[in-house]
Amino acid sequence: MRISTLTIFEQNISSMNRQQGEFLKVGQQIASGRRVVNPSDDPQAASRAVGVKQSMAVTEQYTNARITVRNMLAQEESVLNSLGDGITRAKTLMIQAANGTSVSGSNVSEVRGIYESILGQANASDGNGGFLFGGYQSDSPPFVKNVDGAVNYVGDDQVREQRIDASRLMPVGDNGNTIFRSVTAGAGYVAEAGAANAGNVIFTGPAVVDATDPDYGVSFTLTFEVSDDSVSYRINDGDPQVYEAGQAIRFGCLSLTLEGSPVTGDRINLGLAKNMDADLFTTLEQAIAALEAPGGTEQQRAALSNTLSTVMRKLDNSLDTVLTARASVGARLNELDVIDTVAGNRMLNYEQTLSDLVDLDYVEAVSNYSLRKVGLQAAQKSFVDIQGMSLFNFLK
Repeated sequence: MRISTLTIFEQNISSMNRQQGEFLKVGQQIASGRRVVNPSDDPQAASRAVGVKQSMAVTEQYTNARITVRNMLAQEESVLNSLGDGITRAKTLMIQAANGTSVSGSNVSEVRGIYESILGQANASDGNGGFLFGGYQSDSPPFVKNVDGAVNYVGDDQVREQRIDASRLMPVGDNGNTIFRSVTAGAGYVAEAGAANAGNVIFTGPAVVDATDPDYGVSFTLTFEVSDDSVSYRINDGDPQVYEAGQAIRFGCLSLTLEGSPVTGDRINLGLAKNMDADLFTTLEQAIAALEAPGGTEQQRAALSNTLSTVMRKLDNSLDTVLTARASVGARLNELDVIDTVAGNRMLNYEQTLSDLVDLDYVEAVSNYSLRKVGLQAAQKSFVDIQGMSLFNFLK
């Protein structure tokens, strides 16, 4: 078989190129630390690696989302802590006034300061240019003062949410209605004296004596009637009953103690806290107005006592609401920690899977590198030897 010189050269060059390509490929793997440098190296592993990388990217996005949510919840928890301290201090001042401690201008000023502080906390920023308690309307302060000084809520009743994991959409705050204008489901009854009361009757309570009573949840109104020889009261539209100061009266599920002397038309309204005005700002406004009012007459002192009793009950309910919200925030922060732990383990699994798919076994690669180097050198040496062979060397 006749083999031309050209064929010999082409075959040897092809062999050296192949050996050099394999040698460079192994060198590239060692330099990059990856077994699969190009998809053609292992198409199946490369395809699976793309899916794993996508899953890792999604997990990282959720991790960043949790960082944002954690910052917002931590900000809310701090505000709720300050809010609870303010309500507690206001309750302390109410107790002092109710116990007969003289109401000084400094005490009234302190209550006003608490009022303004709580208003500032209600309009607290979430750290991202929005407002914590505005719901989806977070671009403007959720609480504003009218020209008459009353505070109105102009946010919405929704709660912003953010996806922190594939299967979890977490609330990132609470709206202002929930924190400042509502009570917990377990809040009991609240009593309020009628605004037009002219007598000096004072109430203590109410106390729920039977929460299983069919009338639990019903609102009641005590209306007083005074004649020349007797004082009586009606429960809603019921029959008149004789009033005796200092004795507890029982109606429906409640017990209420009354003292003092009413006049005809005086009223006491009782209802579940959720059905009464639960606005924290209104409560503080009532307290300030009562503390600033003169207290020289028995009627004025009775009005102060009744207002303070109502305000203290409402402040307790507001504090319960704040503490409940704070507990909810703490539970969400704990959940974020749990999800972070799960996500961390998931990322480790992804990294291990990706390493198994594309990372290089250096021991095998170095051995293969040496082998390819020997092969390349052998191809080069054989080409040198062969290309020097010629029949003219044997002619004489």
